Amino acid sequence: MSSVNSLLRIREGTVSLTAEILDLNQSIQTSTERLAQQKKALVESRGHRQNIDETSRAIQDCLEVLRLANQVHDLLAKKNHYAALRALEELHNVHLKGVTQYKIAVMIQRSVPATQRAIAEAVMSDLNTWLYRIREMSQYLGEIALFHTDQRKSRFKQRAEKIPYLEHFNLNSAIELVADEDEEYDLLHNEDLQVDFTPLFECLHIHQSLGHMDKFRIEYANTRRRQKDLLLPSSITLVDEDGASLHNLLEEMAGFAIVERATSKRVPDLRSSVDVWFILLPLSPPLNPGRTCLTQTSRLTNSGIPCVKPPLV
Repeated sequence: MSSVNSLLRIREGTVSLTAEILDLNQSIQTSTERLAQQKKALVESRGHRQNIDETSRAIQDCLEVLRLANQVHDLLAKKNHYAALRALEELHNVHLKGVTQYKIAVMIQRSVPATQRAIAEAVMSDLNTWLYRIREMSQYLGEIALFHTDQRKSRFKQRAEKIPYLEHFNLNSAIELVADEDEEYDLLHNEDLQVDFTPLFECLHIHQSLGHMDKFRIEYANTRRRQKDLLLPSSITLVDEDGASLHNLLEEMAGFAIVERATSKRVPDLRSSVDVWFILLPLSPPLNPGRTCLTQTSRLTNSGIPCVKPPLV
């Protein structure tokens, strides 16, 4: 009887243990399902986080592209043309390549040629303004040149009186230039006048960067040719007693020629010497058909160029 009771107790313990095992199995299964769901949520969360990171990087790249695009236009508005061109090149060659899959990059890429044209037009506008100012100051430049030419003549005459041998030489001869080298005077940079060639250099450099040098040479030559044509009147009054009309014309011619020579010396590749010669040639024959030295009143040499030493460069 005791054995039966023991078996019954064992059986009851077995049933209880089986129930506990089933409960534990159910708990483990529930935990496993919960863990699988959490793992799935974690994977999805990581995917979302990766998408967010990629989106954030894309936004940052696009914002950098927009910042550079705005910077180009800001620099252009401030007339900092070279910096604007450099920023545009950086935008086009570096930053746009990383966001080509976005529509904003396509839009900005399409606008690059138009922006390049805008920079070229802006720098050309500044150059035309500079050329206009150069034309306006040509007479004053010629006046300064002729004034200092008179001074050189006076100094050379005084030297010739002391050293008769110098009478065999003319103004602008090698001997006269050496004798007067202590009196060097820069016609383009002095206390009375400052001619800054920066707009020309900037325009030249930008057109070189854009590969538009041939077009720039043609436009520049045509502009200077038009200015030369405006310089020469169809007729001139010689009846006034002081010869003011002729004198003013000679001063303008001298100033124009000096700027042309200084430009050719600073930028030798801008135009050939033949082109410059053809521009300056008409300045002399109308006043000097016999190609002889003009009188003291005109104070020009027989080439139509002022008797002044070359401007310092």
